[in-house]
Amino acid sequence: MNYRQAEDYILSFTDYEKIPGIAYTSANYDLRRMERLLQPLGNPHLGTRTVHIAGTKGKGSSAAMISQVLIAAGYKTGLFTSPHLHSLRERIRINSTMISEANFAALVTELKPIVEKVNKEAAYGELTTFEILTAIVFAYFKNSQVDFQVLEVGLGGRLDATNVAKADVCVITSISLDHTEILGDTVAKIAAEKAGIIKPGCIVVSSPQVDEAAKVIRQVCQQQGARLIQAGKDITWQKTGGDLHLQALTVQGKTGNYHLAIPLLGDHQLENAATALAALEALVCLGAKISAKNMAQGFSQVSWPGRLQILSREPMVVVDGAHNAYSMRKLVEAIKNLFHFDKCFVIFGTSCDKDILGMARELKSLADTVIVTSSSHPRAASISVLVEEFAKLDIKVDIIENVSKALSQALAVAQKTDLILITGSLFVVAEAIDYVTRAMAADVSR
Repeated sequence: MNYRQAEDYILSFTDYEKIPGIAYTSANYDLRRMERLLQPLGNPHLGTRTVHIAGTKGKGSSAAMISQVLIAAGYKTGLFTSPHLHSLRERIRINSTMISEANFAALVTELKPIVEKVNKEAAYGELTTFEILTAIVFAYFKNSQVDFQVLEVGLGGRLDATNVAKADVCVITSISLDHTEILGDTVAKIAAEKAGIIKPGCIVVSSPQVDEAAKVIRQVCQQQGARLIQAGKDITWQKTGGDLHLQALTVQGKTGNYHLAIPLLGDHQLENAATALAALEALVCLGAKISAKNMAQGFSQVSWPGRLQILSREPMVVVDGAHNAYSMRKLVEAIKNLFHFDKCFVIFGTSCDKDILGMARELKSLADTVIVTSSSHPRAASISVLVEEFAKLDIKVDIIENVSKALSQALAVAQKTDLILITGSLFVVAEAIDYVTRAMAADVSR
């Protein structure tokens, strides 16, 4: 297979990322079929030092930070994240470099007969797109002899395909209500699913949590004999400066103080940085060689697109993949604190299984004009549903059917002193980034 054929093959299976509200039960998510798939490959998920990260918000940023510091310390580091903005290959990286098309195609070709055998037996149900992709990740990292693998959970934790790995350090970032129809309708139920990644005897690092979630995480740690480190209690931080390019902070860790600068915006990224540093200190306790200099270098080089990312200025164009009420509240706070503008145009689109009303409520105090739109993703909420939800808050909206046209119209009417925010989902953000990238390329070619 070539790369295109390999990608088409993987996407031909059941893809729960495109199906809203699929029941999060062992009938649909069964780790035994992952083990069946990995066994003929020599169980590549085992034997590599592993950091496993679950949570509602911040898990991708934290994973990127941990990975970048390990790279700075001289370790060959695999990073698996989801979802992607533009290409499946973005999810699979070694030392910040995406898997090549040739390597991806070769691994899919190798995996295909094993996939078909497992599905023919169907002892524990048929494999899904994400499960096959996760197997590719483990095989690629093993074949490449990485020193560490940093794995971001796809959904939940307990039944996620990545949970076949045996983590040395488990990280649980901020937990809030999201995917409630799948993971549970309370923070405690969601926390129980996230805490399902905690393995016996591992070190667990938790971001600051609401009491409900913190209680669940403590209980699971006790049950598993896992040591718990809590950011905000055991590890603290203080912002020391910043601008629209970076933030400076001091983190008081378990083994020393660290002066860091991160090229990511928003106070929530300071929390993510402290959480990531706590995980890195835990790795040091387990024998990793990571110096304060490595910490500073790695954090300064981290990249995580689509999160409070400035695409252009005059007018200021900002994208952020906030997709629940909690993250939208944090985004609105960050926009108000970071930027000075006359009017704010919000371009909003999201998935059909999200708390649209909750996000609209948070945006009400920020937006002078709201444009509702839809991405091309199969789970995108219809424009009629978006209009209906915003109307419940007496928010009048403009309707533009796709992201490119919505951004083009906003740019046509916005003044240089205005701000355009594109948010609601990473799918919408990805299409906005594509539009701006194409527009810039066209300007250069003129």
